[in-house]
Amino acid sequence: MQALLLVYGIMEWWKESVIYQIYPRSFADGNGDGMGDLKGIINRLDYLKDLGIGGIWLSPHYPSPFLDCGYDVSDYCKVGAEYGDMDDFKEFLEESHNRGIKVILDLVMNHTSDQHPWFLESKSSKDNPKRDWYVWKPNNGNLPNDWQSCFKGPAWTLDEETNEYYYHFFLKEQPDLNWRNPEVKKAMFDSMRFWLDMGVDGFRIDAITSIFEDENLTNQGWTHEEFEKEISKNSKDSEFTPGDTWDHYMRYQTKQPELHTLLQEMRDLVDSYPDDKLLVGELSDTEYLGNGTDELHMVFNFPLMAAGITKEIVSQNQKERLPLHPKGSWQGNTLSNHDVSRIRSKYGKDLITDQSLKHSAFLMATLKGTPFIYYGEEIGMKNFDLDNIEDFMDLKSVNLYNKEIQRGLTKDEALKVAQLDTRDRCRTPMPWANSPNGGFSPEGIKTWLPVDPEYKEGINVADELVDKNSILNFYKDIINFRNSSDILKFGDYKEIITNNKELLIFRRTYKDKSLYVVINYSNNKIEIEKLIPQGLKTMWPKSSNYIDGILNSGEVIILG
Repeated sequence: MQALLLVYGIMEWWKESVIYQIYPRSFADGNGDGMGDLKGIINRLDYLKDLGIGGIWLSPHYPSPFLDCGYDVSDYCKVGAEYGDMDDFKEFLEESHNRGIKVILDLVMNHTSDQHPWFLESKSSKDNPKRDWYVWKPNNGNLPNDWQSCFKGPAWTLDEETNEYYYHFFLKEQPDLNWRNPEVKKAMFDSMRFWLDMGVDGFRIDAITSIFEDENLTNQGWTHEEFEKEISKNSKDSEFTPGDTWDHYMRYQTKQPELHTLLQEMRDLVDSYPDDKLLVGELSDTEYLGNGTDELHMVFNFPLMAAGITKEIVSQNQKERLPLHPKGSWQGNTLSNHDVSRIRSKYGKDLITDQSLKHSAFLMATLKGTPFIYYGEEIGMKNFDLDNIEDFMDLKSVNLYNKEIQRGLTKDEALKVAQLDTRDRCRTPMPWANSPNGGFSPEGIKTWLPVDPEYKEGINVADELVDKNSILNFYKDIINFRNSSDILKFGDYKEIITNNKELLIFRRTYKDKSLYVVINYSNNKIEIEKLIPQGLKTMWPKSSNYIDGILNSGEVIILG
């Protein structure tokens, strides 16, 4: 399919769409039980259509004990009862497609829940047919090696019944599948076909780099304490940058050679379907795009998300990233997701009026690649710190809290550590109105996570829709302009060099037509007339005050 698309110059849907990530428990409560669900999403599809969304990335909707917030799956081919049933999912899929919105699912391939029937069988005895579906090693009196879980602590847990260790890159309740077992691969590929046959439009593959681990169990050679010490160093004082430190520390647990072959097989699977299906991986490494047509379709621009949105950072990021993409592949641009701080907290010091909120939306809509928007960013949601450890749903942070108590910290001190660590802070319910529970759930219902009370201050969908200067209307305007512009969707990127560190100008060009994208990061007016061709007109926004080549403080503009 991809080869034919390239021959005829047809663009795949994800290259022209804005994709919106929905965390299902937190987006919309359709049955009034305090938890988001599929009915709630269906009820809000018109909102997404009006926003200009062309694709939905649905975070895990599968049955799960929810010890890792849904990423501990206990059945890959069912719908979690809290979200509805299979009929609800089919209705969601159909109604999304009716509005021209594609749907990709989160696919958690590295591990299952320890409550998955496969693992329950595997751990039942050493000679169970599914024993080799997971990574088991004998107990010789010590841990099999020095590998660590990325959630801290040993990556091995002893099953006392069979007296063997099983491997887990994440929580001990998330045992890793053994992808070197052909039966595992067949079962997981069958689960992909189950959803593709139903009509879903692709997958975002979770934890993709850790699917394979070194067969020889080679020791890392660092203790966790040595790793923490190394990663805290300034890069000037170390041979490693923080990212390189992680890759070195996890070099035997991630990015093993077999991953390329597996991705090629997955690509063959999705390409066998008549409509173009998307595979996007949870990683930034462009090497896993293969030759552009044989592995992943897309990877994320995580370095930009990690570094920031200043002129210098964006300029360097684009200079480094874009040449790495083979022809036919694509990049996903995002500044937040379910694992990291929200944009307003990360860049805007929690201020709803900070110019970084609009600059972020503008950049995502105008850089080359597909914009991914995490739910609630379009209304300026911020991180919300939970004041009570009993309200936490993120088990890794609860575990950290308990460890800090054991280390001698007070409850208040341990809570502060957990607040900084937890992913709950960026997963709170979407406020739809200035009404009890932010309009997410009926009055008197306890929501699964507390709703940030700032919905009372106008930070909710209903109030922002009627405020022409709101973040929401800014998002709607720039997204819908992008949707109307082939230049922004498909065009090449070239920066216009300036000597001003607070002025970013780049040109997007497609089929001999160009747009000039300009951001004034400063608090002062800047003259740009001599930096761009003469005679350009304001293409966006329609309300711009741009006159005589002078750009106002904090202003963004598209000229053509």
